[in-house]
Amino acid sequence: MLQLSFALSRHVLLRGRFLTSCRRPAAFMSTLLINQPQYAWLKELGLKEENEGVYNGIWGGRGEIVTTYCPANNEPIARVRQASLEDYEETIKKAKEAWKVWADVPAPKRGEIVRQIGDALRQKIKVLGSLVSLEMGKIFVEGVGEVQEYVDVCDYAVGLSRMIGGPVLPSERPGHALIEQWNPVGLVGIITAFNFPVAVYGWNNAIAMICGNACLWKGAPTTSLISVAVTKIIAKVLEDNKVPAAVCSLICGGADIGTAMARDERVDLLSFTGSTKVGKQVALMVQERFGRSLLELGGNNAIVVFEDADLNLVIPSALFAAVGTAGQRCTTARRLFLHESIHDEVVEKLAKAYTQIRIGDPWDSNTLYGPLHTKQAVTMFLDAVEQAKQQGGSVVSGGKVLNRPGNYVEPTIVTGLPHNASIVHTETFAPILYVLKFKTEEEAFAWNNEVKQGLSSSIFTKDLGRIFRWLGPKGSDCGVVNVNIPTSGAEIGGAFGGEKHTGGGRESGSDSWKLYMRRSTCTINYSKDLPLAQGIKFQ
Repeated sequence: MLQLSFALSRHVLLRGRFLTSCRRPAAFMSTLLINQPQYAWLKELGLKEENEGVYNGIWGGRGEIVTTYCPANNEPIARVRQASLEDYEETIKKAKEAWKVWADVPAPKRGEIVRQIGDALRQKIKVLGSLVSLEMGKIFVEGVGEVQEYVDVCDYAVGLSRMIGGPVLPSERPGHALIEQWNPVGLVGIITAFNFPVAVYGWNNAIAMICGNACLWKGAPTTSLISVAVTKIIAKVLEDNKVPAAVCSLICGGADIGTAMARDERVDLLSFTGSTKVGKQVALMVQERFGRSLLELGGNNAIVVFEDADLNLVIPSALFAAVGTAGQRCTTARRLFLHESIHDEVVEKLAKAYTQIRIGDPWDSNTLYGPLHTKQAVTMFLDAVEQAKQQGGSVVSGGKVLNRPGNYVEPTIVTGLPHNASIVHTETFAPILYVLKFKTEEEAFAWNNEVKQGLSSSIFTKDLGRIFRWLGPKGSDCGVVNVNIPTSGAEIGGAFGGEKHTGGGRESGSDSWKLYMRRSTCTINYSKDLPLAQGIKFQ
């Protein structure tokens, strides 16, 4: 579990103000939260009552005004003016022009700018983490941890800026050199989701920048304040270094802006994080123009627990994976397969652990579980629970909406469903865990792989042979394959992404940087002869 220091007294006081504010009468909450004294800290991030949601070197926006809400109490926080299609056109032109300058900056120098962005984020880490809690709804330690993830990716990208490149290959022809040259793709469009409104942009932005690309960001409309606040931090670094600020452009907007990005040939790579349904539409639009897409879509992730598993690891792992971020991670565990010999014991222990989950205001340091992001998510939760019952499931824990302000639901465990029940094969972005009983390894592995998505998976066992079968070609078909740890909580050094309906994209570490560049194979003749490959004579 993420452990963070809370030594700064100002932020301890900040959380105290949060707690007080959420218990005030409704009449007091009728105005925007940003105008209330206890939320004055929002101004440290440059936010105000009405914010401009377009940045391309200057701030603007001529689209509709969107109000964002606090999921913990459904009170309005502030407003953001979204982009019009005219704003989009202006911004993409400026971003393309900025790229021409940025691409000529040596990669290590680009890394220095990214290092400064990471340092600037460090300075605002707690206040920005507080905004993530306020607007997205995740608990404070996760909000701060998300900003930390962006910082970590910046550090990683700085080192990478001195390492990217291709090999020098042996040529079969004398007097010839054969090399791989890597160049930036140009403009990277980045569409992010509500559940990780800082980190996912960071994965893309830091790596894309050191590769020499300009970035155009469209965040989720419901977390527009976070998008604005992060961009303000980045913009100051760019301005201080006299880098064209449109290198990191922002365009807050809805489906019309997303569609424009998908169809626009000037967007050389489109990174999309979101649902499989929308991701498929995006992929088709990008493919229609023979563009590049990087897709991070849904996950219907499973934990498989064998009879030899260490239950002292299983219970906290399943708990964190299933209810962390209120079940709204793409890596959330939604299916738990238990060997028949330990099924009842694990269900009993897990249900007991569920009763001890500390539910509360996300900014309270004692809270482990906060609200769902929207009212619509609550409705989807209730629908899924009802479908599970209709398909033969039994709710052994949770299943109801909590009687308190905000979008709170009970963390839920459902048993008794068949592995192929339609609800089990449906990704519901909510804290619902379907627990199934299996008999054999072959059965468990097959059930893990039978869903359409292929993001994250984990087994708990001490059997070395089983571990390597799980990691091998007939084991898990997911992009993240774990052993004796939860499905959630990936480190930034590895490539993150999944297979099948998860989209196939990879972000963050390892060689993910290659997706943000184009590769050329270059042959250089430094001799006075002209030999042809494969020994061909053409005379």
